[in-house]
Amino acid sequence: MAPAITLAAEAPKLSSANTGFMLIASALVLIMTPGLAFFYGGMVRVKSTLNMLMMSFISIGIVTILWVLYGFSLAFGTNNSLIGWDTDWFGLHKIGLTELWPGYTIPIFVFMVFQMMFAIITPALISGALADRVKFSAWSLFVALWLTVVYVPVAHWVWGADGWAFKLGVIDFAGGTAVHINAGAGALGVILVIGKRVGFKKDPMRPHSLPLVMLGAGLLWFGWFGFNAGSWLGNDDGVGALMFVNTQVATAAAMLAWLAYEKIRHGAFTTLGAASGAVAGLVAITPSGGAVSPLGAIAVGAIAGVACAAAVGLKYKFGYDDSLDVVGVHMVGGIIGSLLIGFFATGKGQSTATGVFYGDHSFTQLWKQCAGVGAVLAYSLIASAVLAFLLDKTIGMRVTEDEEISGIDQAEHAETAYDFSGAGGGIAGSAASVLAATESKKVDA
Repeated sequence: MAPAITLAAEAPKLSSANTGFMLIASALVLIMTPGLAFFYGGMVRVKSTLNMLMMSFISIGIVTILWVLYGFSLAFGTNNSLIGWDTDWFGLHKIGLTELWPGYTIPIFVFMVFQMMFAIITPALISGALADRVKFSAWSLFVALWLTVVYVPVAHWVWGADGWAFKLGVIDFAGGTAVHINAGAGALGVILVIGKRVGFKKDPMRPHSLPLVMLGAGLLWFGWFGFNAGSWLGNDDGVGALMFVNTQVATAAAMLAWLAYEKIRHGAFTTLGAASGAVAGLVAITPSGGAVSPLGAIAVGAIAGVACAAAVGLKYKFGYDDSLDVVGVHMVGGIIGSLLIGFFATGKGQSTATGVFYGDHSFTQLWKQCAGVGAVLAYSLIASAVLAFLLDKTIGMRVTEDEEISGIDQAEHAETAYDFSGAGGGIAGSAASVLAATESKKVDA
């Protein structure tokens, strides 16, 4: 028998299919931020609608520029376990058009822009907790600081090749820790500093447009397939397809579980509950979907749906004003999804940056997940509170009480979401139309 010949592993080559798929996935992740804007915008009162939309949209502008200048380099450069550093990536000035992301078949530019979309939506998630009461200028500065001080280091820990959580073996397929726990804990830190809305627990603060909420939830659900399935950075071995399936399955299970909980607890199936339950399922499956089976995804979604539905009421018990339940859905959902990996993992789990973890459900994996969850939660909570405190003591974080009562849209943006004075119909509308026509004829004469 001829001696066996050992061949060197062939270096990855650029894949047009994977590159095209990742560009589409990146666009899907971007549409999640406008979806979030509609989701949050419908949940607030009329007088805060535009401000809520703008708090998401401004993140697209700020984060895009900072990510290109230094964010990507600090998050995914290599040097140490706490922060990345690659001067060739500052401003993206030394990256070749066809230079591949290490170990994969897509260009660095494609990976960079995919991760940019994650960085955009993460601070935007925080905005829902701060509805009705934060200066737009202060919020904009907070986004820039939070991206730099909180998001970038945490993304490096979890997804960077040298990150301590990555090397420890913490599984986070697409952002349970780096995105959802990070944003939820950050939101809690900020609201503990800036305080409650005027009238919290006294005045009715019902959503002004449930159709907008459902539209936003639908866009989030749609875009989340890019968020999750795209995090495999290709689909050569079917893991991305598994993540796609698990995203759908867990979201459906969570929506049904949330509706069942509120029917038993409150006596009705609400549209707000359906939308919120779907988002809870999306959050929970994000870290775990590549490591569990579809049956496991049903369990993850159902558990998250009930737990998050119960958690949103904690703000009334403990007295923190989380306006749109960012803590109850994103922080709690992220924790549940991350920890359940230790119970339901059946094979592959992956960090969205580089490399693959293999492992079954075990106590060893559970404690690794606990370490990652605890570190991100504590760091984001404390760092976010410190940033909010510094901004509040310098430029001020909150609008005045009069501005909050009269409406933050008019105070901060000099606009309103709906022009009721121009609405047709009714006696007043008809009289106004006749008067306008009469005046027009006089002018023509």
